[in-house]
Amino acid sequence: MIIETERLILRRWTQDDKKPFAAMNADPEVMRFFPSTVGEEQSNAAVDRAIQHQKDYSFCFWVAELKADGQFAGFIGLQHVPDALECAPAVEIGWRLARSTWGQGLAPEGARAALRYGFNVLKLDEIVSLAPKLNKPSLRVMEKIGMKTDAVDDFEHPLLAEDSPLRPCALYRIKR
Repeated sequence: MIIETERLILRRWTQDDKKPFAAMNADPEVMRFFPSTVGEEQSNAAVDRAIQHQKDYSFCFWVAELKADGQFAGFIGLQHVPDALECAPAVEIGWRLARSTWGQGLAPEGARAALRYGFNVLKLDEIVSLAPKLNKPSLRVMEKIGMKTDAVDDFEHPLLAEDSPLRPCALYRIKR
């Protein structure tokens, strides 16, 4: 276990997490703010990258597990921003939760704990978060956890097609 909150355990990935993660990534509603759903092979590769990021840096987008029953809820955590983004180098906070867990306040609960870890354990000075401007649920979570945005930081995501409605992104920041 990495972090425990009132209702969540944020922990390292295991091979057993690949199946529920792939199922979550295949859900069109969960992936509505991404270019497409993600197949099992791509999903498994993402788990492998998270495991490697944890080994390399002592943090990643951790598995979020419900304390009550051990159910895989998704992920919440920290990772390095891809080099292709203007805000790099930076560490971002992010989350993706299974639809069955939506509307319970789990994303802000886990994200607040991940922020504390980033500031108190990793001694980061700043953490960012980014999302398509269309992704109002994630933008609300960013605001709930105290992050702030400035329109000058908004950007067009360089890895998305120029005509993609997901390309305009907002960047949020929070300092220690």
